[in-house]
Amino acid sequence: MDAYEGFASVYDVFMDEVDYPAWVQYIKDTWKNLNTMPQSVVDLGCGTGNITIPLAKAGYGVVGVDISEEMLAEAQRKAMAEGLSIPFFCQDMVEMELPYQVDCVLSLCDSLNYLTEDGELSAAFSAVKEHLNPKGLFLFDMNTKYKFQEVFGDKTYAAMTEDAAYFWENSFDEEDQINEYYVSFFIRQKNKETYERVEEYHYERAYSLDEVKTCLDEHGFSLLNIYDGYSFERAKEDSHRYFFVAQLKEEN
Repeated sequence: MDAYEGFASVYDVFMDEVDYPAWVQYIKDTWKNLNTMPQSVVDLGCGTGNITIPLAKAGYGVVGVDISEEMLAEAQRKAMAEGLSIPFFCQDMVEMELPYQVDCVLSLCDSLNYLTEDGELSAAFSAVKEHLNPKGLFLFDMNTKYKFQEVFGDKTYAAMTEDAAYFWENSFDEEDQINEYYVSFFIRQKNKETYERVEEYHYERAYSLDEVKTCLDEHGFSLLNIYDGYSFERAKEDSHRYFFVAQLKEEN
């Protein structure tokens, strides 16, 4: 089963610890610090629209892109409930092909870590470049090796609500730099006392700062800042998440 197929229906329930409003405000503050105000935005790896929808409500022209049809269906349902008409595209980020260019591309919630094969990160950066206006911004986050190795490690986690539960077994392969999540969900069936079990495997790759910097440079980006998560503090060796601020260089 593809990642997030079974999880889509309960994704927001188990991600409620993420302060999405704070993330949206952080994006706005980042733009403000750069003295820019993008009019058009692509949310790459948008999931169920937890960033896309608030930005649209704030008046930005935003488009959502994700590889999961199930996640996009949930995002569309939520957008319609808010009375919003947001274009959503089901595409792989390494092959993104939209009919226009934008002022800023966002890729949040460690979406880029899901690019585990050699060359995929480069392909994604190339696709982002092709969809940016001159001097366009590329803002993205990534889980760090420290987080995979020292925080998640070889541990097991569990969570439950009234209608769902999950068990998550984590492991990190030092040689391949791949973090594996095995997740087993139990989702209560509507109007029933039975639960459906869904199993998924998720894989994320740890990229070094040098790898990311080199890849950005190869595709014509200037790296403006690397922050410690969703703060404006400098990234550290023990950061759990890096936040990158890059801008497309002017062509000579």
